[in-house]
Amino acid sequence: MSVEFTSEQKDFAAAIADFCKRESGTREQRDRLTNHGEHNHNQDLYEKMAKLGWLGITIPEEYDGSAASHVDMCILLEEAAKGMAPIGGIGPTLITGGAYAKFGTDAQKDVVLRGIVAGRSQSISMSEPEAGSDVGNLSTRAEKTADGWVINGQKTWCSNAHFADNILLVARTGRGDGKHEGLTMFHVPADTAGLKISGIDTMGGKEVNDLYFTDCVLPEDAVVGDVGNGWRQLMTGLNFERLILAAMMLGTAQRAFADTLDFVTQRKQFGRPVGSFQALRHRIADLATEIECCKLLVYSVAKDVDANPGKMLAREASMAKLKVTETAKKVALEGMQMMGGYGYATEFDMEKHVRSTIVSSIYGGTNEIQRDIIGKTYGL
Repeated sequence: MSVEFTSEQKDFAAAIADFCKRESGTREQRDRLTNHGEHNHNQDLYEKMAKLGWLGITIPEEYDGSAASHVDMCILLEEAAKGMAPIGGIGPTLITGGAYAKFGTDAQKDVVLRGIVAGRSQSISMSEPEAGSDVGNLSTRAEKTADGWVINGQKTWCSNAHFADNILLVARTGRGDGKHEGLTMFHVPADTAGLKISGIDTMGGKEVNDLYFTDCVLPEDAVVGDVGNGWRQLMTGLNFERLILAAMMLGTAQRAFADTLDFVTQRKQFGRPVGSFQALRHRIADLATEIECCKLLVYSVAKDVDANPGKMLAREASMAKLKVTETAKKVALEGMQMMGGYGYATEFDMEKHVRSTIVSSIYGGTNEIQRDIIGKTYGL
């Protein structure tokens, strides 16, 4: 079984793998690039990728000069994650860029999309202390004034904000018949007066932030898309967002599997490699099968999105996010178990794989929400 790629796509995947091996292939390189794991994004490395023309993978051709596809995007994300390139900003940046590409004004696109191509990071802010999975319950307010908008409220779990150039904010501008009515997207430069960005320490290091808006003034043309139509605009990007998350975790699952296989092949107990014992050999077989299923699912959805760019693939996209993140978590935890104490030691990468994959079933819509969405597509 294999996914059918063009010769150009195979060359693209090989180029990314070679780049990662050269730039972040050793533990010493990754420690230097991330300050021993404290940061998940290295700007210099990210800009090197930008100079190779890779970051415009989902950007309209007029901003990037090349026509790409969702399959190409998944190749980039899969290979970068497999190669453990510390470019943690890429996922939220591409998700944010997708919204600007669809709904931004020409001026907003010029700033954000050209910035992405050049290696600048972007962020999107939806969650609040009382509105995580229940996005419609958000209360951060955007009030209209004679000159623009004034924002007040708190957002949380905002990835990238501490190094992003701009933040795509979802705030409440009014009320309607339903709780999802009256939401609006805003373009907020990260250095805007009245915005305070405060980091949240996590198992994965410095990744996410609280945002505090206190009488934060935005110009009238800061609206992205239509006033009051933010929820519908968000929904149009779900295929894209969930595919991005699935592709990244596909690469992480493959790397965790490769690290596990390498260990059980070399580690000897009772006079032979531990991987030769049936208990471990069967685990390896099961994990390899699951990863292969994930790869087929991710690229099947990517091809469907390319073939039907305007179609909502709610079931398929949620299945990809659910299946791949759960599999990646299982691979990492099984890998740690098979490596024993070495899997728990920070000397090896497995403990990082565990930390990275555990959170993947929470962000981008929890896997409980994904299951709920999938169930509803069957009329339940």
